[in-house]
Parts: sequence; structure tokens; C-alpha cells
Amino acid sequence: MPRITERIDAITRISPDYRNAAPPCPRSVKIELTARCNYACTFCARSHRLRDQKDMDRGLFERLLPELRAAGVEEIGLFYLGESFLCSWLEEAVAFAKRTCGFPYVFLTTNGSLAAPGRLETCFRNGLDSLKFSFNYADADQFEEIARVKPVLFEAMKDNLIAAQAARDRVASETGHRGGLYASYIEYDGEQGRRMSKRIAEIVPYVDEVYALPLYNQADLVASGERERGWKITAGNRGRLGALRDPLPCWAVFTEGHVTWDGKLSACCFDHDGRFHMGDLRQHDFLSAWHSAPFQELRAAHLRGDVCGTACEGCVAYYA
Repeated sequence: MPRITERIDAITRISPDYRNAAPPCPRSVKIELTARCNYACTFCARSHRLRDQKDMDRGLFERLLPELRAAGVEEIGLFYLGESFLCSWLEEAVAFAKRTCGFPYVFLTTNGSLAAPGRLETCFRNGLDSLKFSFNYADADQFEEIARVKPVLFEAMKDNLIAAQAARDRVASETGHRGGLYASYIEYDGEQGRRMSKRIAEIVPYVDEVYALPLYNQADLVASGERERGWKITAGNRGRLGALRDPLPCWAVFTEGHVTWDGKLSACCFDHDGRFHMGDLRQHDFLSAWHSAPFQELRAAHLRGDVCGTACEGCVAYYA
């Protein structure tokens, strides 16, 4: 199985055939089983509650996934902006995506606090190919300050990450299916960066790969607050550190689909307020929304290198 960073880089690299206003079907789509999250992180605009945060109707989910697979989607992420372990039928969603729909690659990102070993093991048994923990906190005190929840969840997050390795390996030994286990972290500046380095070193033995991300401005919704903390903010979504992309054109507009809990196709990884909605999948099929006039107009602006007047203007901020 390719390294997770190889898969990420393949999506964030806009190949020539995708550099047009109506690109082919994306290889990867993230679908929001729930927009809810049990954290309220300062670096995530989800806590501002700028759009409704509810769960996807299971009937809508089971209608959309076969359509996505038939359209040519190969990689399905069972998350978007919420915490998918809040969804009571997450394990069944994994099985539906992998066994019923036949997606070659089913992946998931979690904050880890609710990813109990029993649920993790069931996800791997049901065919989960990749589980990534977002591990963005150096210690319990800093976790409480930034995630703005009780520090006991920090211990649960650590314990679940460590237990995930045994659960994954048990499934692999019994079934032959060995899902990938990963972690990412935000590379902060200064003292916070040094504290994070020590913490990351502790979890390296329990995962297959760890990689760093810049501190995103989340469509320009959190930049001012994080700058007040003295942390450097990255404009747009430039991918992972070590393989950063230019903010314009933004890869997310061309190579990955994002479906909200209520069936909207979004042009952005950070669509916390609905301004990036390009089509309603309750009314239109996926490819029609992917090639909708608003989406094509937005991509054309990206290809020109001028997104003034579009929903992306504040996020990119012209490399500010």
C-alpha cells in the first residue's frame, strides 16, 4: 500500500488533465457523515457554528455512494469537517463503502477521543484502509486551552491512538486486511513547536507514518485569532509540509470532492459557512454538480490566478 503522504501528494498535485474548468471526476471525495464535533479548537472555524451542524441521512448516504463509485471516484473519505466517531453507524458506513460499493480505498480522519479500540477494530474488520489521528496538542493543559474541552479527552485520545495499533494488527493477523495507521500534527512556531516535537516522538512507534501540516487560515475565518497567538498562518490549503502547493490554483477546487451532511457539493476543504456550495446532490447527480456553471466559473478564476470577487478571495489573500 502506498504511503499516506504519497496519496496526499497525488491529490494535491493538479495534473494537466485536471487543469481546466470542467475536469474529470475526482479520484477522491470526502463525505460528511456528521458536521458535529466534540472539540471546539481555536484553529478550526467549525466551532463558530456558521452553518447547521447535523448528521447525514443514512438513506442519502446509501444513495450517493454507489453514484460516486459509478462516476469513477476511487477513494472515499468518511469525514469532512465533523468528527465521524459521533456517528453511531460509522462502522456500517465503512462496510457499505468497501463491501457494497467496492471503493478501492476507504479512509478516515479522527481527533481520536471517541475512537475506542472496539470501534476501531470493527472499522478495520469492515475494510477501513486508512485511519489518521489529528494529533495537534502538546499536553493536557495546552489541549484544554486550544480544544476548549476537558483535558480528560487528551488522555483518551492518546490511549486510543496507542490501542489502535494492537486492534489493527489483530485484524490483519486474522483476516489478512491490514489498514494503514497514521497521525498528522500542526507544525507550530517557537516554543509550541518544540513542545509538539517531543510529543510527536512519543507516538511515532505506534503509527506507520507521521506528517506535519501548516496552520491553515480556514478560509480566512480563524487567521486573526491565531496571529494574535504569534503563530504563522498559511493562506489557502497548500497541502502538507514537505510538499506545499501554490495557493493558486487551489488543488481542492480541481482534484477532490467535498459533500456536506445535507448533500451540498462544496468547492472547499474548509466550507464552514456554505459560501462554497456548488450544487445540491439531493437534486442533481454528482457529475452535473461537479461540472456546474458556478463551479466552472470558480475554476476558471483560479486558472487565471485572479479570484477577486469569488468565494475564495479572502482565503487565498494573495499569499499574504
